[in-house]
Parts: sequence; C-alpha cells; structure tokens
Amino acid sequence: MPEASWSQVVAMALQLVEGAYGVVFLFQDEPDLLIGARKGSPLILGVGNGEHMLASDASAIIEHTQDVVYLRDGELVEVRRSEYKIRTTTKVAREVGQITSPRLDEENPIVRLEMSLEQIEKAGYEHFMLKEIMDQPNAVRNALRGRLYQSADDACGNGSWRLKLGGLEKVPENGSDKRTPIKRMTEAHRIIIVACGTSFHSGLIAKYALESLARLPVEVEYASEFRYRRPIISPQDVVIAISQSGETADTLEAIRIAQQFKALTVGIVNVVGSSIARLTDAGVYLHAGPEIGVASTKAFTCQVVAVLMIALDLAVQRGKISETELEGYCDALNKVPDLIEGWLDTLHKQTKVISKYFRLASTALFCGTGIQFPVALEGALKLKEISYIHAEGFPASEIRHGPFTLVSSFMPVVCIAFTSDPSYERIKVTINDLRAKGAALIVVTDDGNADFNRICSFVIHCPVTKLEFQPILAVIPMQLLSYHIADMRGCNIDQPRNLAKSVTVE
Repeated sequence: MPEASWSQVVAMALQLVEGAYGVVFLFQDEPDLLIGARKGSPLILGVGNGEHMLASDASAIIEHTQDVVYLRDGELVEVRRSEYKIRTTTKVAREVGQITSPRLDEENPIVRLEMSLEQIEKAGYEHFMLKEIMDQPNAVRNALRGRLYQSADDACGNGSWRLKLGGLEKVPENGSDKRTPIKRMTEAHRIIIVACGTSFHSGLIAKYALESLARLPVEVEYASEFRYRRPIISPQDVVIAISQSGETADTLEAIRIAQQFKALTVGIVNVVGSSIARLTDAGVYLHAGPEIGVASTKAFTCQVVAVLMIALDLAVQRGKISETELEGYCDALNKVPDLIEGWLDTLHKQTKVISKYFRLASTALFCGTGIQFPVALEGALKLKEISYIHAEGFPASEIRHGPFTLVSSFMPVVCIAFTSDPSYERIKVTINDLRAKGAALIVVTDDGNADFNRICSFVIHCPVTKLEFQPILAVIPMQLLSYHIADMRGCNIDQPRNLAKSVTVE
C-alpha cells in the first residue's frame, strides 16, 4: 500500500473531529507546505505574487494581496509556495490506500477583495468604532450606489427615480423555479427573517417596512432559536438571512433548514464571498466597507438601508405604493447620507458632553415605539456591549408593565420620540411619567421640536426625514453615546471582553 501523504493524514484525522473548525497545519520536515481545512468556521486562501497565505479573515492578508479564494465548508487546501490544490476532506481521506492519482474537485474561483489597506487602519481616530461611526455617510452612499438612481428622461437628466437590486433579479442556476428572486418575493405567502444580535434589530425594522409598505406578512426570529425548533416553512415562503460577517453559525444553519423545505433563501451580508453569500439563492451586499470594531455600527445602518430598498421595490411591484409615492421615498432616501454628514460633527460634540453625566451609571433604559422600538433595542445593546453597563430596550408604553419599577432618581432613560410617529402623543405621556419618577431623560426627536426642552435633561435633535428612514438617523446618537461613555470608563472599545466580531461556533 502506498504511503499516505500529509493531506491524507490530516484528512483522516479530521474525520474524528466533532464540531466546527478552521485549522492550518505546519510541518517541520516540509517548511514549504501548509494544509488548511474548514468546517463551519471561515478560512480563506490569499493568492499573492509567488506566495500564498491562509487566514480566517480578509483583513489579515489585505496588506499582502487582494486576491483570495474562499474555502467551502468541508474543503481542504494543500498550499505550497508556487501552487495550491483544493479538495473535499472526505474525498482526500478516501484516497488512502488507492493507487489512482487524486482528482481535484470543482474549481473554487479566485475573488478580488473589495477593500484596501487604508480601510482597515484607524486614519487618525482613536478607535475603529469611532472611525466607523463617522464613516457612515460614505457607507450609506456606497450601499445606495448603483441601486437607487434617476433615469435620464430628459436632456438635463432629470428623470424619475428607479430601484435596481441586481442580486435579486437573476434566476438561480440550480433550481426548478425560473422566476427571479424578487418576483418570488413579490408572490410570497410569508417572509421569515433570521438573524442574531444587531442584525436581528435590523430585521425588526425590515418587518415594519415590509408590512407597512409592501403589505407582506413578516416574521423575525433569532436564528439560534429558529434552528432548534420545528419551524413551519413552505416552498412559497422566503427566508431572509441578515449577517454582517456572513459567517454566523446559527444563521447558516437556519438557511440550511429553509432550503430543506425548498423555500427561497436571500442573504443580506457585508462580506463578499462569505459563507452565507455562497449558500443562499440570492442576496444583497451592503458595501459598507470593512468593519473592524466588534460592536457593529455602519454595517447596521447599511443593513437598514438594504432592507428599506427591498421593501420599496416590493411595494412598487405589488402595487401598494404609486410611482409618485416612490418618487418621494427615493428622493428622501437619497438625501440621507448628506443629512448624516451635515449633522455628525455637532452630534459628536453634543453626545460627548451628555456622556460625562452618565458615565458612572449602573443601568439604563431605552424606549421607542413602532419602527423606533428596534432602535431602542440596538441602543441598549451597544451600551452594554462596550461600556459593560446593564441596559434594556422596551416599547415606550410597555415600560408601565414592569420596567417602571426599575426607574429611580437620576437613572438615564433614552426615549425616541419623533413627531411623525403615530404614537407620538402616547410617548409624550410616557416621558412625563418618567420625569415624575426622577429619571434623567435624554430624548431623541426631530429638528425644530421644542416639546421636551423644559422637561428633559437633554434633547438630541435629528434631521427631518420620512418615518421609515428615521431609524438610520436615530441610531447614530445611540452609537456615539455608547462610544463616549465606554471611552470615559476606560473600556476596551474595539474588542469588548468575552465578545467576537463574528460568532462562527454554536
């Protein structure tokens, strides 16, 4: 029997391994050989000029090369200085004892990274998180670029607004249904959104927008819960998976479950070529740029932008909004990056002042209603993630059903209260009740609204936009408050304790 190669030895050993892994093996006797393998956890191969490298994330190799190969789940790569071979781990293990030469699997293409070395540097900012917060005008512009545009209807180019989501307009190659994904979404019986953490909050905003604009029934579930029960899914359903990294283990498993029931799967991810992007039938990339800080900021705002564009596209195709209404929505959405850019410097200074008063707090509450409730959840998550202050988010009126007992003198309570909110008058009543209990109130509201100037400790005024787009703006004060409070408490902002950027294990 021929002697087993190192690849075969590694492959046989990995057959005994349980759980997820992304591993690289080095050999003392063969210094020019690396063997990498993945199952569940990410692993990429960098292809340079006369060199190859393995890493779990593209940011680790971008200074050496922009050409990468994303290993598929269950694949093994044998890397030498001048070449590489990719096969499945199972097939390599079966080759032991066979005389036949090994056969390469289906080609795994080289992908060009859409990032530069400058994007993963701090560019003069003290922390990556602050840089990423301040980069949100550009990130939102990139998310909109090529998707929201004006057709040239006249000589001056002053045409009507159009939406084009190319990732949802191509019929999947491996499928019996020849409708485009956006067509299937238009005719879907139900949309199920699966996500974790911050992405779950953008999914809640998507639910509001899809039901309000497109009049489609939507369910939003934690992927970690979805995968461990017996969900009822039909081929007429659409499952949307939202993830910044595209490698979240629970979300990947939720997609596989949906595909077992022949449902259409759509991915909304930031990382090009990630596992979710390859596994789903169709999808939308965020183009937010690399996000290094563990606490997501610009990826969240771009997720919201992406789901809002999908909601508007479906609303038009289903005949739920008119062309005139679409014009108004698109024009308002197009102005959002400029609104953020013109506001950020002032907001940065204001939130830094506010943070001085609350840096020693031990707990905080956040509240909002309707489409702002997920923003309250996101604000609470950001604060607890990086400042280690206990924080909870609630629907504004739900504070009376239990959380009211937590309110005491000088406790910080952040309320989101926009005048365009259908529940605005009810929120005002809640804010007055909180004031009577001695809470230190921070209200986020519209520019020009003076209703809270005399009753709140601080008022943050946001630029005016349409109700559906307000979460994009309202979340930024939450991000900056969390950042400044964490900075004043001396916390490790970019790498909070016990947390990872992408959760690739169960």
